[in-house]
Amino acid sequence: MIRKLSLIVAALIGLAIPVAPAAHADPLAKDVFGSFRSANAGPKGAIGSYSRGCASGNVQLPESGPTWQAMRLSRNRNWGQPELIDFLVGLSRAATQVGWPGLYIGDLSQPRGGPMVSGHASHQIGLDADIWMLPPQSLRLSPQQRENISSVSVVAQNGLGMSRHWSAGHAALIRAAAMDPRVDRIFLDAAIKVEMCRMNNNRGAWLQKLRPTPNHDYHFHVRLHCNSGSCNNPATPVAQLSGNDNGCGEAAQELRYRANPSTRPRGTPNPDYRHPRTFRLSELPRQCTNVAGAR
Repeated sequence: MIRKLSLIVAALIGLAIPVAPAAHADPLAKDVFGSFRSANAGPKGAIGSYSRGCASGNVQLPESGPTWQAMRLSRNRNWGQPELIDFLVGLSRAATQVGWPGLYIGDLSQPRGGPMVSGHASHQIGLDADIWMLPPQSLRLSPQQRENISSVSVVAQNGLGMSRHWSAGHAALIRAAAMDPRVDRIFLDAAIKVEMCRMNNNRGAWLQKLRPTPNHDYHFHVRLHCNSGSCNNPATPVAQLSGNDNGCGEAAQELRYRANPSTRPRGTPNPDYRHPRTFRLSELPRQCTNVAGAR
């Protein structure tokens, strides 16, 4: 009897042996890409989609420049495709034309893109960047000061208008970003879009690029076009935005829902949605495995 039990236990142990290596062979993508401290040496390229992909040949936005500072350096998320870095440096120079010393720049991407261990669902292919709403008071902040300082909300507490922090400089900066042909869309709070529409009489095709998005009142999120053959943008193209008012009516409707929450239609959650932090490496585009294994 004892010998029989021993054989059964041995068999069960034998069956269990492959489980651990299998899990290790297909780790969570966030753990893989969150561990890199530098980019790969391969050719530049955005791979996959903004929320399920990676990036080859990212370059690092210098921590400080004459018209910018990268914030929250401990996150190591000041990496992006060369065109994103060029865009940000140019926008920081444009900020000096609207009365700002430059820009405080938040998260871009990780050294090799990919899902992050915390925070963003997107920012995975080196074409996204967060711009703080806080006009810089100094461009000589220490690394520790950059960890401790916070941005400011330009939206009133009730969400229906602008706070005292909003200025003409903010409006000019957002307009400059939206008018850049490299920009696909800009995510910001609905109240900001309504104000931008009001200031411009709902005119200007660039207003289409401003997409109302919750939790984007302390910063605005710029996304560049995906022009690589290895990446794609699954969202509705900006040019196909419904209506002929550049999306201004939709943003105004959002504020009406905020004022009267009971009138907001109930949405239907997507039962298949998964946060990118749950993706395994094998669930990313195949090229991402190569990026993860490259030097």
